[in-house]
Amino acid sequence: MSADQLMQRIAEEYEGLSKQLKVIAKYIEEHRQTLILERITDIAQACEVQPSAIVRFAQRFGFSGFSDMQAVFRDAFAPAASNVNNYQKRIRSVIATQDTPLSNTQVTQNFIAACQQGLDELGQTLDPVAIDKAVDLLVKADNIYVVAVRRMFPIASYISYALQHTAKRVHLVSGLGGMYHDQIRSIRENDLLIAISFQPYGRETRYCARVAAQSKAKQLVITDSQLSPLSRHADAVLTVKEGSAFAFRSLTSTISLCQALFIALSYRLELVIEETRDAGAYDD
Repeated sequence: MSADQLMQRIAEEYEGLSKQLKVIAKYIEEHRQTLILERITDIAQACEVQPSAIVRFAQRFGFSGFSDMQAVFRDAFAPAASNVNNYQKRIRSVIATQDTPLSNTQVTQNFIAACQQGLDELGQTLDPVAIDKAVDLLVKADNIYVVAVRRMFPIASYISYALQHTAKRVHLVSGLGGMYHDQIRSIRENDLLIAISFQPYGRETRYCARVAAQSKAKQLVITDSQLSPLSRHADAVLTVKEGSAFAFRSLTSTISLCQALFIALSYRLELVIEETRDAGAYDD
């Protein structure tokens, strides 16, 4: 079993886990890159459970114990974990070693370093299968609805703007005037909902996802965890771990991913146009 297969199985069985095992599942999903560096006691302490609960979790998914499960992540994430850990140590050490308050430039540099950490992690963990699914959904959709609230709303606004440059019919579910219900109710089976939401997962975004599921529309979810409640009915899930500094999470990785999706879609649509032209020329 690969790390991706294990995480997929955890996501599928998540709702049936006990409260303790759900906490462990969430921790593993959020720390999958650095899991190979941690001891069972470290994870137990972070999850506020006994080490025996970690062993039960591993056995629940077919492993003999924690070490056996940990080995699955070693092959997949050893190089990435090293890089991420180095970035984290670098940022933390800069803050810890300062005897005097940081200057504006130092604060800016630290935050940029955190953004770079997030981008590096995104590049290392990008799932090619999920990306292909996401672009296919965009290509095939009759209408594209985009929803995100609060901190993620600028991302939804941007990707809606970008998608307007294609021939797709794009609808930003802004909720202006409290009209989420009215703006999402026309979504249909051949349409696509792009739902962007990070913990604690906006109530309005979750509502739109439920409506889309009831209407049998496709869903592309951009979130921070495969265990996100939005992942349950998604046709494609793209996960992003944003870098953070001074207790403030950036938007850099998420907006970069959305820009990349738009570019990939544009590339695919242009290929379709060229193939159509070539076919027409050949027929003539």
